[in-house]
Amino acid sequence: MSRRLVILFAGVLLSSCPWTVVRADPEVLQVFLEDAITPVTSRHVVEAIKEADRRGVEAIIIQLDTPGGLDLSMREATKAILGSAVPVIVWVGPPGARAASAGMFVTMAGHVAAMAPGTNIGAAHPVGIGGMSQPDSTMGSKLVNDAVAYARSIARARGRNADWAERAVRESVSIEAEQAVREGVCDLLADDISHLLQAVDGRQVSTLYGERTLRTAGASVREHRMGFRERLLAVLANPNLAYLLFLAGILGIFFELSNPGVVLPGVIGGISLILALFAFQSLSVNYAGVLLILLAVVMFLAEIKVPSHGALSIGGVISLLLGSLMLFRGRVGVPGLSPAVLIPAMAVTAGFFLFAVWMALRAQRLRPVTGKEGMVGESGVVVERLDPRGRVMIHGEIWSAIAGSPIAEGKGVRVTSVEGLLLHVTAVDRDSSDREV
Repeated sequence: MSRRLVILFAGVLLSSCPWTVVRADPEVLQVFLEDAITPVTSRHVVEAIKEADRRGVEAIIIQLDTPGGLDLSMREATKAILGSAVPVIVWVGPPGARAASAGMFVTMAGHVAAMAPGTNIGAAHPVGIGGMSQPDSTMGSKLVNDAVAYARSIARARGRNADWAERAVRESVSIEAEQAVREGVCDLLADDISHLLQAVDGRQVSTLYGERTLRTAGASVREHRMGFRERLLAVLANPNLAYLLFLAGILGIFFELSNPGVVLPGVIGGISLILALFAFQSLSVNYAGVLLILLAVVMFLAEIKVPSHGALSIGGVISLLLGSLMLFRGRVGVPGLSPAVLIPAMAVTAGFFLFAVWMALRAQRLRPVTGKEGMVGESGVVVERLDPRGRVMIHGEIWSAIAGSPIAEGKGVRVTSVEGLLLHVTAVDRDSSDREV
């Protein structure tokens, strides 16, 4: 009995101890970073590192091909790489790929930095709003100095060329793969993933949790793919699509409010607007642009109520144009709003609102056709002599009427005013009355 208790107690102790998964066949997790570095892609990298840590894989390979991206997203990705317990191998590939701008920081943050022949790295000068750098301004100097300090700190942490990293930021220099290896910017060249796994096998790397020796020869490669939410965000994170969804949402809701009960435009507009706002969280949105677009809508609506002789409509078009141009902050490597989308979309939106305003103003100028006001000017026939009171028929209805002078039965009359249910009429030519009835 005591022997069983000892075995049970030992089993409980062993099960409670932290164990690192040791695989007979090593596994490597591969992550693809093949577009601009945005909140979506940086989050994808962070999740991949967390999964690699849970699975106890030998290493992570980030296959990189990027024109750059957002500063905050780049820092989120590099922070996760620098703090990873699992060695991160950044491979700029396949041939023809690049690690430009923010991609340079991500590459140099890897425990191992590799490049395929025919690739390049560098051109990391920070760019401000609208894609224009500000080298002479105080803000521009702050951006550059901050990026330089960050690049040098990453390079030194990984034992790479910190002076070149500074030049890549200050002077936007870019070099090809072979030169990057010679200058200590990256560690090695690798034609493909299998070659990379062979090349880094046995290499010792330093993580925050101690030294690790890579055992990657013959390792199986498992791809880490984006989840549904990340894929949806990646699709919606296109500024052109987000802009069109935003305009469609505004138009749909405007049409629904103008014509209550139609339902479909309101449903489509509401969904489009929510998707646009969902996409905005993954884009560098300038909310001054959003406010200008909303101000344009307010001006178009005010044109209906305020006699501005077109001034509000012109202001609305200008506000819509400025808001569209300012909506997204330009960054190197991050796709902006295409003129091929901006110009037609703005023209259609402005045209829609101007047409709606014109129709509303036109309707206001029309003579009323219902109610008391609609009766004024209508023609009819006397069915009971007016002396001065009698009855007339207008549009098939019998009305009590009064005239300033007697009018015989069968004569034509025209309504001049309405007092309650009593019509004030005057005599007209019967032929003219027949034509107008």
